[in-house]
Amino acid sequence: MRVYLGLAARHPGAVIPEETLHTVRNAIDAAFPVPPEVIRSREWHRPGVSMFAWTNEPDDSRKPPLLVTGPDRVTGVNGYLAAPGEVDRLAGAADLDTQAVSGCFAVFRATTAELSAATAIHRASPVYYAETPDLHIVGSRALLVHLAATGERIEWDVLALQSMVRQGYFLSDETPYRGVSALPPASVVTVAGGRRTITENPLPTAGPAPTSRRQKKALVEELADALLATVEPLRAAGEPVNLALTGGRDSRLVAAVLHAAGIPLRATTNGLDTHPDVVIAGRIAHALGIEHTVIPPVRAEKKDAIVVEHPLARTYETLRACEGMTSAYESIVGYLPYNAKPTMSGQSGEILRAGGFLLLQSDLSAEALRRRIDTTFLREKALFRGEANEHARELARPWQERPALEALDHMYIAYKVGRWQAGARAGAHRRGDPVWPFLDNRVVRAALGLDQLWRLSEEVIYELIGRLAPPLRHVPIEGKPWRFTAGRRYYPWQRRPQTLSAPKTGGGGWNWRTSPGEELTGLLRDHVLGHLDLLAPIVSPDAVRALFDGPALKKPTQVWHLYTVATMLSGAYPGKAPEGLEPVTIPIPS
Repeated sequence: MRVYLGLAARHPGAVIPEETLHTVRNAIDAAFPVPPEVIRSREWHRPGVSMFAWTNEPDDSRKPPLLVTGPDRVTGVNGYLAAPGEVDRLAGAADLDTQAVSGCFAVFRATTAELSAATAIHRASPVYYAETPDLHIVGSRALLVHLAATGERIEWDVLALQSMVRQGYFLSDETPYRGVSALPPASVVTVAGGRRTITENPLPTAGPAPTSRRQKKALVEELADALLATVEPLRAAGEPVNLALTGGRDSRLVAAVLHAAGIPLRATTNGLDTHPDVVIAGRIAHALGIEHTVIPPVRAEKKDAIVVEHPLARTYETLRACEGMTSAYESIVGYLPYNAKPTMSGQSGEILRAGGFLLLQSDLSAEALRRRIDTTFLREKALFRGEANEHARELARPWQERPALEALDHMYIAYKVGRWQAGARAGAHRRGDPVWPFLDNRVVRAALGLDQLWRLSEEVIYELIGRLAPPLRHVPIEGKPWRFTAGRRYYPWQRRPQTLSAPKTGGGGWNWRTSPGEELTGLLRDHVLGHLDLLAPIVSPDAVRALFDGPALKKPTQVWHLYTVATMLSGAYPGKAPEGLEPVTIPIPS
């Protein structure tokens, strides 16, 4: 994981105060969620412009240097570039245009006269910015940007947190920190001559659905070429890629990409030998001639309860890793020492299937899609105060003015990927930097250029798998059939795509976070109601109390979001981790 922060004076001829530089150096321990002893750093200073960089990577042997320096400038890449040589081109380019660059990244650059930073099309590697009367600040960690601006003082943007309480992430460019904003997707922020400008590149407009087999083939070929480019950095790994493989659509496409590129791989699957994920993953591995390891679940002799960490400990670690951008309802990958071994999964494959906000939408009329936009921004509006609901309506308004199908498609990229995943993946980034084919800048751009309904039919991903790994075309998928096959007529000489579903078993859907039991429910209740005065500017106190009426939680996901925001506003984060918290035992329903 890499962390970057740039400073630029707002007044010509001014220098950055030494006190500010000292604040930044001190703030990194709070803003970088790894042990301080594993952090190494570099700095670059010129009159009026400074760039800081930190990492927990042991060395730069597989990636560009932490800071690529030239005679009058310095450049840093957060994430990765599919073609590492691109960093030199970006360092020397007249402007920081990254639209044609392949990879999952953000770029930070400082020269003797300018400070700039750029996001990829999805901003999964984010850029945050703020300003003070004397400084412009850009960085990859929002808390660090905020502390640099305030001198290590936290000022919460309480109204902006209404989105966190509703969804568990931000449906805007806001952050928990007053005055700190997230740079939009495919954008460049530039500070020159003391002035800040932001250039936004619009997301691609989807083309019409192909009407011939030839058109389909050409579009699939373009997307396949972009996917193959994403795995080029893995050629230098020196060992096989470990792929988390299931029986679904997305991870098998990753396997197909690696197979077509000639990148050695092995697969692992979690589950019992009889589970469809395990069975189908074995067939995929056999078809591609790769090693497949099955990791069975750990079984205890007595399976009547589970033990989980105290919710305050869980929430603190989530806040520390994700900076208050993700609810503690989500399970964030815990810290482990950085490991450069190449790993991959099928995460974010919904982008190629127009999933996300459209995935469960059966009614695709314009009216129904506009209702979906409203319900996305105004979820559980009866829980919220009028000011919070009006704030949410203002955020929804620009999306309501756009074609509804495109709006939901782009909302998924801008917010579900660009805010929720950008926050959540910070936990995993502490442990290594996996390659994310479906978050590649070129891949997402190519995918958004395809007709949404064609992508939603899943024919695009089916054709990609057949193009890249023909032996996988007829391997069954787990769960529901391919969407494009629904109602389709098959002739005797045609082979219908097959599926394999898990057997129905009792209790398989139990989730301790939504059925937390008496002890954990009490802890959640006491914490939320004990900090209700802090939440009152956002939510109705009476409506919050009603969530805890009776022995079982009403709207447990919402309660976790409230617990997260209450912890944040109470001052428990940032700071030292809570101590002396006993784990919680949760009975498993019979």
